[in-house]
Amino acid sequence: MDTINFWTLTTATNGISTLMLDVPDSGANTLSASVIEELEQQLAALEKNLPAGLIIASGKPDSFIAGADIKEFPKLTNRTAAIELIQRGHSVFARLEALRCPTAAIIKGATLGGGLELALCCDYRVMHSSPERSVGVPEVQLGLHPGLGGTVRLVRTTGVRVAMDLMLSGRSLSPSECLQRGLVDSIVSADDAHNKAIQLLESRQSKARAGLVDGLLNLRLLRPILAGVLRKQVIKKARPDNYPAPYAIIDLWQRYGADPALGFNAEAESFANLLATETSKNLVRVFFLQDGLKHQPKVNVEAAKRVHVVGAGVMGGDIAAWCALRGLDVTLQDREEKFIAPALERAKELFRKRLREPALVAEAVSRLRADVAGSGAADADAVIEAIFENLEAKQALLSELEQKMKPGALLTSNTSSIPLEQIASALQFPGRLVGLHFFNPVAKMPLIEVIRFTGSDDASANHAVGFARQIGKLPLLCQSSPGFLVNRVLGPYLDEAMRLYNEGVTAETIDRAARNFGMPMGPIELADSVGLDIGLHVAEGLAEITGREVPEALRTMVANEQLGRKTGQGFYRYENGKTQRQPLPSAAIDPEVETRLVYALLNESANCLSEGVVSTADEVDAGVIFGTGFAPFRGGPLTYAKQLGVSHVVAELNRLSDAYGDRFEASAGWSLL
Repeated sequence: MDTINFWTLTTATNGISTLMLDVPDSGANTLSASVIEELEQQLAALEKNLPAGLIIASGKPDSFIAGADIKEFPKLTNRTAAIELIQRGHSVFARLEALRCPTAAIIKGATLGGGLELALCCDYRVMHSSPERSVGVPEVQLGLHPGLGGTVRLVRTTGVRVAMDLMLSGRSLSPSECLQRGLVDSIVSADDAHNKAIQLLESRQSKARAGLVDGLLNLRLLRPILAGVLRKQVIKKARPDNYPAPYAIIDLWQRYGADPALGFNAEAESFANLLATETSKNLVRVFFLQDGLKHQPKVNVEAAKRVHVVGAGVMGGDIAAWCALRGLDVTLQDREEKFIAPALERAKELFRKRLREPALVAEAVSRLRADVAGSGAADADAVIEAIFENLEAKQALLSELEQKMKPGALLTSNTSSIPLEQIASALQFPGRLVGLHFFNPVAKMPLIEVIRFTGSDDASANHAVGFARQIGKLPLLCQSSPGFLVNRVLGPYLDEAMRLYNEGVTAETIDRAARNFGMPMGPIELADSVGLDIGLHVAEGLAEITGREVPEALRTMVANEQLGRKTGQGFYRYENGKTQRQPLPSAAIDPEVETRLVYALLNESANCLSEGVVSTADEVDAGVIFGTGFAPFRGGPLTYAKQLGVSHVVAELNRLSDAYGDRFEASAGWSLL
């Protein structure tokens, strides 16, 4: 056995060697410059003493290689040095691909980015069976594209249609999807993977390339046609000035058609160019913000097995479904069975969409059951109250639940705006209560605000953080305050949108201005989607803090039961679930529309920092990005403000305050940046 630092080489009596990667002091393998350098040393030794075959494997129990070491990206500030480093990686991977013996990679769990690119250098790929979608090239989510040969090898392995789908979407595939798309040669159990790899190495069977259609699509004359189609699809989701990476992927393929002679160098130069963009720098920063929420602070709490949710409305029902999807046994309580039935049907649709395999769907369905009597509260490890926003109703329910629950169980409220100390005042042990504020739609929004107040138990808050992570969400610790962080920041943004609407600016114009800035949805459509009744309740709760009056149009629409998408009429009209929009005027949108919307949001973000709703500017950015969808390529509201220049932002707020009133008065929080 020859061990250096990261790679371990062993050779069996049959002459087949196994090269095992196990990065020390890390839960997952990543490809740092040092790991790749050591791989080159191992390959040089193998070239001199060629084995009968080589297996590349991982020493981690549940993953192969989770991609490049992203911590090294911010250090690559020199374009020339970045190109040289990428080309060094290309050289090492080409050496693996050219090794004069058959090679196989054993893939399990997370196999992302550079991990998949390394596996593509092998002749064969064997994959552990699993229901998880864990194989892909997600670099586009960092404002980049594959940089270790993936733009060439992925097209050559799977064909242009599959390769482009994976690179442009950044999505991950399950083992069965990988087999179907030609990414792997076999799916086996963990116990059989090594033997299957040996079998493939000894067979030396030839492998089929991409089919005739993909071969034709890759011809020089046809590439511009498909490239044009792909650009039209991408521009519906991402503007090139905001997200240049998808367009760079298409350009590389159109120009070089996955030709190794030209494609690898072009990939290195393109990757280095993208790495230098503000978009990529900000998206890499967002990655670290997400990683921080996943892992800090460290908490050690026993995993929950049973959850009891009270309130089977859209939010409560979807929380229950999500917990069941994540493997917990869930009881869902409401006044009558008829109120629970729609939530169970929605849950089945979620399970079918996410799990696909009938046996897995059936298991998830069996984990979620109606519980009108509320008996599940007694055995639950976590209880989540998700009824309507009424202080007295929440106090009465939580007081009753407190008496039923077992010691040490987590007691939470999903309130979106009521200060937690008010709810907790009715409890025998008020410090036990923690806010768990989910966002709608639960299955898509990654953030949970974990709310604590003066008098909260540290153990309860830590328990809530651990629970949020257990169910695959990003926990953000917030202090109790009306609206907490996300709704507090959204309040002035939505209010300004309604003021613009009252001034005669069309809903379509307001929403287009926000989307042009990079928001996933305009504020008017967002208000309709959340529900104008909920928006009114939040606006009333925030009025004292923000100093903004509740828009009269909002009160009128709620009084007329025009509540948005759920009633078919709000600021927009809805037919068969589709938004009925008026055509935009041909004239350019007044830039003041975007300025008023964005600066209202920026200023309230600074207020939240100043008032300690969360602890740091990074937490403000993380909460607003993951809770509202704030344009990720801008790095978060406070980062965006710093990039504009804080003095510039304050001057612009002073101008807006003079023009439109004190609601734009610059926050004291700007002095903290």
